[in-house]
Amino acid sequence: MTQFLPIFPLNIVVFPQEGLNLHIFEPRYIQLINDCIRTQKPFGIPTMMNGQVQERGALMHVTEQSQGFDADGQMGESGGDIRTNGVSTFRILEIVKTVPDKMYQGAIVHMDERERGELPSIPSQLLALIRTLHGLLNIEKKFSLPDPELRSFDVAHHLGLSLEEEYNLRELPEERQRQEFIRRHLGRVLPTLQAMEQLKERARLNGHFRPLTGQSID
Repeated sequence: MTQFLPIFPLNIVVFPQEGLNLHIFEPRYIQLINDCIRTQKPFGIPTMMNGQVQERGALMHVTEQSQGFDADGQMGESGGDIRTNGVSTFRILEIVKTVPDKMYQGAIVHMDERERGELPSIPSQLLALIRTLHGLLNIEKKFSLPDPELRSFDVAHHLGLSLEEEYNLRELPEERQRQEFIRRHLGRVLPTLQAMEQLKERARLNGHFRPLTGQSID
């Protein structure tokens, strides 16, 4: 399906079903959000990389107006905070740089078709690798869903992926492909982190008394 979307380019990747809090302060985006709230229509967040708007982005709905809104539900000139939700993804066909009577830009987009039905959950072995990563980084991460309900998009922001890697992950059409992408990423970074841990341990031991067992020479 092809449609027009007002766009809010950001240097982030938003995944389907992801909640995103935004603080709005630029006049053009205050106008954009007010228009979306008034018409109850979505807007798009295309990913910015290296100063360029990328071809693909996320379709967003405003789910809550947190602060900075008047009694009519419109954001004031000083801006405000909103909560949004990523619904699906799209491909930009054409950027509309001048929208009549608007300060913001738009785009003609084609909405992506996503997988339907039940998606395979992340295997326990892969979750164990993810938790190994967090352990090596000395961070504690509790996901909002129980393990059997976790999918790739639920953990993607917590893997140390670059912006480009997150973008490439989102564009994979099938859940099993995305899980394999994560597995390969961990296969590259975990050995490096484990080697760094061993290096730090050796550095900590240097200059200290260590209990060593003598070795016999035959």
